[in-house]
Amino acid sequence: MPRIAVEEHELGLTWVVEEPIERAFHALADDGRVWLVDPLDGPEVEAAAELGEPAGVLQLLDRHNRDCAAIAARLGVPHLKVPDAVPGSPFEAIAAVRIPRWRETALWWPDRKALVVAEALAANPMHTGGRPLGVHLLLRPWPPGSLRGYAPERLLLGHGHGLHGPETAAAVEAAYAQSRRDLPRVLLKLPGSI
Repeated sequence: MPRIAVEEHELGLTWVVEEPIERAFHALADDGRVWLVDPLDGPEVEAAAELGEPAGVLQLLDRHNRDCAAIAARLGVPHLKVPDAVPGSPFEAIAAVRIPRWRETALWWPDRKALVVAEALAANPMHTGGRPLGVHLLLRPWPPGSLRGYAPERLLLGHGHGLHGPETAAAVEAAYAQSRRDLPRVLLKLPGSI
């Protein structure tokens, strides 16, 4: 069983499964409430409940079923799958990707300058080609511009460790700027990252 790294940050908690694709999931806490984002079931769910009252389970990618529905049912909270809005939360929903077979919503938390992205951006080696952040391999030829212009100081991802600090916005812009140009580099490094 792979090890799970726990990251505490001012938004809540993040867990990263230490495996080649580095699945990550989050507990976002605000005003005594907690939203679980793309969670996997396990003791982490109970740890998230220590941050506040569970308010909802957010599934940001149509195919990221993970354990979202089961956890939402057990906690008695809504399961919002690729939501266009997250009522009662501090988040703005962003239609990150809307193409056939790929529906993805990202979250923008304006008060915290935080961006939460399930798949379009990633920090795991499979998608970065050795850089801190990269656009998903399949989106690199035509990267969706929906996540540009937010200038996040915190970036939480569905794959890989998050980025925090003033250099985060520049990393997002660099990932977009290098998306097409870095495609050969990413493909060459791909076999070694799996």
